[in-house]
Amino acid sequence: MSDNGLVRRSLDIGDASGGRLAALEFGPPVRPLDALLLHANGFNARTYRSLLEPLADLHVLAYDHRGHGGTTLPAEPAGRTDWWDVTHDLIALLDRLESGPLVLVGHSMGGTASLLAAAERPERVRGLVLLDPVIQPPERRGEGHAGLAEGARKRRSDFPSRDAALAAYRGRGAFRTWPEAPLADYVADGFRDVPGGVTLACTGAWEASNYMAQGHDPWAALARLSCPAEILRAETSSTCTVSGIPGAGIAVETVPGTTHFLPFEAPERVRAAIRRVVASA
Repeated sequence: MSDNGLVRRSLDIGDASGGRLAALEFGPPVRPLDALLLHANGFNARTYRSLLEPLADLHVLAYDHRGHGGTTLPAEPAGRTDWWDVTHDLIALLDRLESGPLVLVGHSMGGTASLLAAAERPERVRGLVLLDPVIQPPERRGEGHAGLAEGARKRRSDFPSRDAALAAYRGRGAFRTWPEAPLADYVADGFRDVPGGVTLACTGAWEASNYMAQGHDPWAALARLSCPAEILRAETSSTCTVSGIPGAGIAVETVPGTTHFLPFEAPERVRAAIRRVVASA
């Protein structure tokens, strides 16, 4: 269905709970699907609308991870040690989509999940665009980000309205470098209605568990990767420790003037990478 120009889809990936992925579709539906976009921890698919809409000739699907946005898959923080639950959701979707091999575009956690899935399903992934993926040094595997997790747990979750949340975020904290469009889109689908106002769709406990669950191995996935990949790193406070050219078909670039939120700070550069990988992979 359509919502303010957005085409929304609900995707069944066969989860035993009956939960589904909430997704947005961009570009001409008559064209075969080109790419999937996977968002960062705490965000949602709609946050990337201003990045994706100018790619008007490409057919892109973006979905909310479990515990985010409108997705209804279970999100239980207790006992999580890695991002394989999020990655298996992606693999299940890749296995169910009636399409050829796709390009995966992933930001932060979404980039790491894309990398892990590409190593597991090489026949379903033909290229990667990874936007400051979370790839810690190998010796830090399993080491969580305690400071970020504590901040997520303390984060204000309730507001009287989406407008109030937007006003509280605008130009402040992690959002200080964000343009208005992605910030407004983040707020639009990042909250759900409750009596008396709105509350975060991604709870502080779930966001914190993503920061702490670092037992997966992105370096092993990089070593197994068989498709081309472009990795765009932030210039400041990057979460990606991959540098130079780590392997055949893998290119790494540090994007000047960007932070971890580079999809919103340098959207033209990101769109160019998406176009290049879609065209060449």
